[in-house]
Amino acid sequence: MQTLPPCPKCQSEYTWQDGAMLNCPECGHVWSETADAAVEDTLIVKDANGNLLADGDSVTVIKDLKVKGSSTPLKIGTRVKSIRLVEGDHNIDCKIDGFGPMKLKSEFVKKN
Repeated sequence: MQTLPPCPKCQSEYTWQDGAMLNCPECGHVWSETADAAVEDTLIVKDANGNLLADGDSVTVIKDLKVKGSSTPLKIGTRVKSIRLVEGDHNIDCKIDGFGPMKLKSEFVKKN
């Protein structure tokens, strides 16, 4: 019986093989058996127009967004500087003047 390596993302021991690819049933990560272990997965985040976003980019809000805990919405055209990409549903972490730190979904912004 062949022993498979644990998942590089969550360290689960319950990996399974599908052809040349290895799969993790716990986190859903798929990786190549021959992939270099030193190469980390890069986070790929695209804006509403399909442009790739990177840490430090500036973006513009393309839709009025309700802000939880605030009586005023985040208006269309609001510029956000120095974004940081994070994992999750709200994949942009930023600080907006007048609102403070918050997380945004990339589907509601466009790259400047």
